[in-house]
Amino acid sequence: MRQEIIDRLRVITEEERQILEEGSDIRQELYTTGKSFVINSQKLLEKGRLIDIRPHTRFVRFPRHRHDYVEMIYMCDGSTTHIVGDSDRIVLEKGDLLLLSQHAWHEILPAGEGDIAVNFIILTPFFDRALAMVEKENILRDFLISAISGETASVGYLHIRAGDIVPIQNLLENMIWSLQAGGRAASNTIQQTTMGLLFVHIAQYLDRIDRDDPGQKEEACLFRVLNYIDSHYRAGTLAEASDQAGQAPYTVSRLLKKRTGMNFRELLQKRKLEQAAYLLVNTPMSIDRIMESIGYDNSSYFYRRFRDKYGLSPAAYREQARN
Repeated sequence: MRQEIIDRLRVITEEERQILEEGSDIRQELYTTGKSFVINSQKLLEKGRLIDIRPHTRFVRFPRHRHDYVEMIYMCDGSTTHIVGDSDRIVLEKGDLLLLSQHAWHEILPAGEGDIAVNFIILTPFFDRALAMVEKENILRDFLISAISGETASVGYLHIRAGDIVPIQNLLENMIWSLQAGGRAASNTIQQTTMGLLFVHIAQYLDRIDRDDPGQKEEACLFRVLNYIDSHYRAGTLAEASDQAGQAPYTVSRLLKKRTGMNFRELLQKRKLEQAAYLLVNTPMSIDRIMESIGYDNSSYFYRRFRDKYGLSPAAYREQARN
């Protein structure tokens, strides 16, 4: 993102100045007219506007709230930590997006001066054009339909890990710049078309989207861990696999046992032996070389485990496959 945009967003706002000088909390009257903390779009949008932006308020915890509009949070620099619903903890890194439906309860932990996020305030009619541009049935289209219909969303939020996707970053920078500039550059038509293009690009990266569906989260975690085992069977560790999946080791262990009936070590060993069997059949490598290549240094242990799995010694397995 261009430095001039970051510099504008980094400026301490009047609200932030008061928080820093007085040690005050978020003043809810700036955001809502009701007793329940539901942020009112009329407090933030000029009449006739369907979309606008404001920098995220830093230096203080933003308490649990929801909105009467769809919120899109874009992490321009640094990071912020969000609690969505009852317990979903989401860390937005630079370049990430978080889409929140009108029904999603949300709080934000204190951010530092270098944690620059932009909040998009979006009324639901704004998404009409974007919905027409996202033609295929997918999780993104489901989110838009529930937002436009006003129904309780089956998808309360979407976390999109897009920091390295250049077209998405360019479109977001263009939207922020034009909304900052105002005038014709910020017209609803231009912004709606740009948002549609943004969603078209996001739809190409559905594997980068996390959502508030426990089953989907489990599937995503399981996929990442099994993919890790497939690539790191030689010397993989539960700690590293858990880190890549973004979960605690005990959570990964419990999930693996639940979904596969095996623990991490057993799955790693299974993959080693499968690779050994493949190499025995498809290469002329010696058994000692195969054993070394899959990460075993104890030949008696390797031979015992191979026989337990395949009912034959490695040499007999190779001979049987050739015949």
